[in-house]
Amino acid sequence: MKGLESLFKLIDELRKLPGVGRKTAERLAFYLLKSQRGEVEALARAIIELKDKVRLCSTCSSITETDPCNICSDKNREKNTLCVVEEPHDVFAIERTKEYKGCYHVLMGVLSPLDGVGPSDLKIEELLKRVRDNGVKEVIMATNPNLEGEATAMYIAKILKPLGMKVTRIARGLPVGGDLEYADEVTLTKSMEGRQEM
Repeated sequence: MKGLESLFKLIDELRKLPGVGRKTAERLAFYLLKSQRGEVEALARAIIELKDKVRLCSTCSSITETDPCNICSDKNREKNTLCVVEEPHDVFAIERTKEYKGCYHVLMGVLSPLDGVGPSDLKIEELLKRVRDNGVKEVIMATNPNLEGEATAMYIAKILKPLGMKVTRIARGLPVGGDLEYADEVTLTKSMEGRQEM
């Protein structure tokens, strides 16, 4: 249809979001079209504010509006325990359990040779520096239980072992091939409780 370029442009932009196909993008676009102007403007402002204010914590690489983030600056957190996760949303998943009291380190991905992602593409050097400089006694590997997550956990465990620290892996309460962000709080709690030394 000609004359609706703005609608089609919005649909194309919405389709770029993960898990949004053409029909969902069309439904969202038509929903926004029916919405009050103030609601649409509030959504647009929230997206722009997100991009303007949220950045990576200089300590753990999780997302934050303050640097360091609230977890890294919390004096009540156990600074000698680091939970290593793939992405910032994994921090949110574990925090929802309200069970883990240590700090985090976000790798910003996993090893994936087929995709050209090697150790230098991840925050592994930063992890090693934190471990050496901050008296870390335990590193909990909480990467996803899929091929790339397992390979990343094994690689990091191999380079941490010579430093004489305890390296554990969250238990297999998570389904193989699943992602942390989709796991429920009970499953994540059990995974933390059942972690094993690597």
